[in-house]
Amino acid sequence: MESERINKRIGILGGGQLGKMLCQAGSRLGLKLKVMDADTSFPCATVCPDFVCGDIRDYDDVLAFGHAVDIITVEIEDVNIRALETLESLGKSVYPQPAVLKVIKDKGLQKMFYEASGLPSAAFSLYKDKATIMQMLDSGNLNPPFVQKLRTGGYDGRGVQIVKNREDISSLMEGPSVIEELADVEKEISVIAARNEMGEMAVYDAAEMEFHAGANLAECIFSPSGIDAHTADTAAALARETAERLGIVGLLAVEMFVTKDGNVVVNEAAPRPHNSGHHTIEACITSQYEMHLRAILGLPLGSTEQLLPAVTVNLLGEAGYSGPAKYTGLEDALALPGVHPHLYGKKETRPFRKMGHVTITDRELQKALNTAKKIKEFIKIIS
Repeated sequence: MESERINKRIGILGGGQLGKMLCQAGSRLGLKLKVMDADTSFPCATVCPDFVCGDIRDYDDVLAFGHAVDIITVEIEDVNIRALETLESLGKSVYPQPAVLKVIKDKGLQKMFYEASGLPSAAFSLYKDKATIMQMLDSGNLNPPFVQKLRTGGYDGRGVQIVKNREDISSLMEGPSVIEELADVEKEISVIAARNEMGEMAVYDAAEMEFHAGANLAECIFSPSGIDAHTADTAAALARETAERLGIVGLLAVEMFVTKDGNVVVNEAAPRPHNSGHHTIEACITSQYEMHLRAILGLPLGSTEQLLPAVTVNLLGEAGYSGPAKYTGLEDALALPGVHPHLYGKKETRPFRKMGHVTITDRELQKALNTAKKIKEFIKIIS
């Protein structure tokens, strides 16, 4: 049975860096992988021989792609879910399931799911457009501080706006939105859970995230995190419960807030490999990418044990530069101990675009954190 499973053809919708690392993990297991995205400039095309060009948002393209494989998975949520539903109805294995993608793709549906499931999350309201939000502000029924999240289309810090005071109201975004209470956050963490079709689960230790103030995305992620054992157990249980209630097959990265009064609440989730799990490639027995492939194939899940402390530094395009990417400081970075660079192969840089990451491993977390500071000083991505 296992040989049948491992010989199944896996189709990945999305050819970005997460797809690239899925392909690299799949290559180690000798898996048959096929990828679709817009064109061969995407990172996946450099490592996947069976890369086809197509629109992952187009019904016909996704349907045709799905017919050519046994299992369909995603590296990004912004795909044509209607086509995935059709493929599932025809007997294709689609993981994560279309029903799960539909919930998570829409932050409004995601918040309603948490509420209905009794999962702790910040209080929220839904608004159909910016004008409706402005009406509530003008009437005094809504007041800063709060967080605006566009219900769809946001990624890598886009689609999220923190409104701290009346002056920030001018930056409100247009579109259907979730308005959340601004949580009193002590730490932001992420816990990645894996679940296969038999319901078996594996959960990684929490990783702590530090955010870039200007780009509103994680700049530095480290594990073990700085939370205490009780909080870690609470976060792991919350990630497990979220995955079980969704019934997801594959990976679920659950981003959480640890509040200053010690509570742990769900911020949002991603049904795929995640930026907060890059360190698992070098630091854990089983990387998140291999784990996702094991889960969707119905294979035994690997160990999540972490062998070494690790820090991941996201490499972002420098402010003020757009055009063909040039990397400076790589030689200086490579001279440091425990440095593992991952350049995604994106040809064009722009301000704050994710261009790669570097994972630093060390027997002592503080030493890895010190090296991470040097990495941020050394490596610059310009044009």
